[in-house]
Amino acid sequence: MKKIILTGDRPTGKLHVGHYVGSLKRRVELQNSGEFDQINIMIADAQALTDNADNPEKVRQNIIEVALDYMSCGLDPEKSTLFIQSQIPELCELAFYYMNLVTVSRLQRNPTVKTEIKMRNFETSIPVGFFTYPISQASDITAFKATTVPVGEDQMPMVEQTREIVHKFNSVYGETLVEPEILLPTNQACLRLPGTDGKAKMSKSLGNCIYLSDDSDTIKKKIMGMYTDPDHIKVSDPGKVEGNTVFTYLDAFCKPEQFERYLPDYANLDELKDHYKRGGLGDVKVKRFLNSVLEEELEPIRQRRKELEKDIPYIYEVLKKGSETARERAAQTLSEVKNAMKINYFDDTELIKAQSEKYKG
Repeated sequence: MKKIILTGDRPTGKLHVGHYVGSLKRRVELQNSGEFDQINIMIADAQALTDNADNPEKVRQNIIEVALDYMSCGLDPEKSTLFIQSQIPELCELAFYYMNLVTVSRLQRNPTVKTEIKMRNFETSIPVGFFTYPISQASDITAFKATTVPVGEDQMPMVEQTREIVHKFNSVYGETLVEPEILLPTNQACLRLPGTDGKAKMSKSLGNCIYLSDDSDTIKKKIMGMYTDPDHIKVSDPGKVEGNTVFTYLDAFCKPEQFERYLPDYANLDELKDHYKRGGLGDVKVKRFLNSVLEEELEPIRQRRKELEKDIPYIYEVLKKGSETARERAAQTLSEVKNAMKINYFDDTELIKAQSEKYKG
């Protein structure tokens, strides 16, 4: 069996460092590993419209932002298929068939859906498209016969729901769909990077994101304003590293060799944490170190983005070609699904022949 990846992002804004450490950086590593036969990276604009139906221009404008972020981080259209979800109508048809395999109560129990509904204040008026987006995600994943789905921890219930749909479909109609496996970040701190204010989730509306396209001054300002330990008032005070956003970011981004370059008084992150915990280390010094670490990671991305921004028509051409390739793959799966469901009437010569024999004479 081929090893195939399907993953992507909703184009509701520029991508931030949470996206980067949560999945984007790993996608680039997987792309360059040579271990996979096919890599599909989707800009999920149709899914974004499930809670932005009244603001399509927002989704439209962010298509190019996400594509620029993808390519500036190292996703290569020669190695990965970058495409736009809405340009693959086969995905909608697959989702329609899968809806018959999922109950309303099962969707209501999906932890990700429950959390998202609460976050968007949809409790009293849930758009049907939003409510059923786990089914849409199952369509996306199965259309490309993905064996591997690299996502953050919050998406685990969605992949599990896909696996249930695959199992149900194959049980009813015969072995047709591929059951995917989730691939989580290996660094625990990357599973869910908090916002700069210490809140559990980065959100554009909360203003607690560091975007991949932010300039140096903006990043420095955001880091210097980061949430730390509220009880660490004086430098001499003992401090907590658990729940301290600055140290969470260092866990996610810091490399051992960076101490020699930027903070030679310490051999590694454990030494830095120990000093902070016993007191005598100020937040400003730690934040300056984090700023150096992040700048080293993000500056090459920023420079590649500036180059890509010079030829926007090329970016759209990449997405157009990728969407054409993706549609061919999805159409093949849809054909197999319709065959299995016995709704391939005009392609089934045996059916036509049998019916002809039935009504002869």
